[in-house]
Amino acid sequence: MLQKEIENRADVSVLVRSFYAKVRVDKVLGPIFNGIITDWETHLELLTDFWETQLFLKRKYHGNPIKAHNEVDKKMNYGVTPEHFGLWLNLWFETIDELFTGDTAFIAKNRARQMNTMLYMKMFENRPK
Repeated sequence: MLQKEIENRADVSVLVRSFYAKVRVDKVLGPIFNGIITDWETHLELLTDFWETQLFLKRKYHGNPIKAHNEVDKKMNYGVTPEHFGLWLNLWFETIDELFTGDTAFIAKNRARQMNTMLYMKMFENRPK
C-alpha cells in the first residue's frame, strides 16, 4: 500500500478505523475492548475527534481520557497491565507505518507514546490502596 501524509480528518479516520479493526481481533486486547465498547461507530467517531484534536490542534474532542481509562481498569478488576499498553502501542505504530509517512505520522507516534505512559501512570495512581 502506498503511504501518504496524514493531512485531514479523513486520514485520521482511516488510521483510527484501521487500528481498531486490528485491536478488535487481537487475542489479548480484543476481548477487553469488545467487552466494554457497545457502540463501535460512536466510539470510532469519538477517537477520530480525539486524534484530530491531537494532530491538528482542532478542538473537537471534549472527553476525559484519564477518567475513561480508570473506569476500564476498574471494570477489569484493576487488571490492566503495562503489557496491554505495550500491545496497544505496537499495533498503533504498525498501523501508522503501514498507511502513513511524514511529520504528522511521527507526531502521532510520539503523542501515543506520551499518552500511553501518562494514562497507565494515572490508572495506577487511581487504584485502591
